[in-house]
Amino acid sequence: MQGGRDQRERGRYALTESENGHVWGVCAEVEGLFREPWRATYELFGWVPDGPEVRGWVGHRVWLVPDDETLDPWLLEDAESLPGRRPADALVLTGMDDYMGPPEGHRAPVRVHDRYRWLGSSREFTRVLPDEQAAPALVLRGFSPSGRLRRALATGTRRALDLDEAWLRIRDDSGEPLTDRLLRPRIRAWRPSAYGADLIDLELDEELDAPVPGHARPVWDRWLAGPPQTPGLWAGLDTRQREAWLDLVRERGCRLQNEARPAGCAYELDGRHITDEPSLFLALGEAVNGPGGYFGGCVDALVDCLRGGFGYTAPATLLWRDIASAREHLSHVLTPEGDPYDLVALVLEVLAEGHVRVTFT
Repeated sequence: MQGGRDQRERGRYALTESENGHVWGVCAEVEGLFREPWRATYELFGWVPDGPEVRGWVGHRVWLVPDDETLDPWLLEDAESLPGRRPADALVLTGMDDYMGPPEGHRAPVRVHDRYRWLGSSREFTRVLPDEQAAPALVLRGFSPSGRLRRALATGTRRALDLDEAWLRIRDDSGEPLTDRLLRPRIRAWRPSAYGADLIDLELDEELDAPVPGHARPVWDRWLAGPPQTPGLWAGLDTRQREAWLDLVRERGCRLQNEARPAGCAYELDGRHITDEPSLFLALGEAVNGPGGYFGGCVDALVDCLRGGFGYTAPATLLWRDIASAREHLSHVLTPEGDPYDLVALVLEVLAEGHVRVTFT
């Protein structure tokens, strides 16, 4: 049994050519996949909190909403406030900018919210970009190269070592696809590996756009061991980790071919642990498709799932147990622009339009 698992783990990661699916090789471990991403810093001057103090606070997603209504809000992922900075009326936030970000040189007043409440406002801000650093290499350890790659390594020319575009395919211990990362790998170096004879450590001149940060590592470790067999294993996680769990559920769920159930099925949703947006969609996914199941990661994705292809056939019924928690936490959320709306009511409306009759207990 252990030997079989070891064999599967040796092939957990597969470097696969994107154009024709050729597998360049498989390996047991990837160095550089799990690391903290680069973060930008925002210094918000004249900070006036709208509620409890947020210094030393760690959130998940923070929206910066400019007073200038001609500009769209921008998102700061995995946001964290830094304590002990000066001047005293400044708040310092770090995080990962979304692809929008503020316009170059924009310094005007902004308000800040985390989707659930307004955090405060500032009269001006400065955006500090991370220092330029050499891109860390991605190292595939215990890599078993294909014959085609061995020939490329023997040739050793710049052209031969440029693998163009490839996917890093990631499987769990059971051998099932879990997720992937798109790369443009160029081979920087290779050497014999301590993992075994005929294996190499392959170093790629490639930086991941989306490395897995430290707070998500326990979630990945759990999923790499295989899909959950018990519902609600995410319940004890904080919002950031729940979002990481939902990301893996989404990526895995979109690869699975869920067997369509007949019309008229009855589903049951355990709502006891719904306290934020990711938990709402995690609970809904497990209600429809079992432990670790996917049935939308946002409202638009829920609409798509209700159209078919994700184990659901209309019409159906859903018994929602303990909806009070969801209503307490999600009936007054904010759009990116900061406009309030009722997420629970919206989800119920979408379910009704998808021919799901919802009852409560």
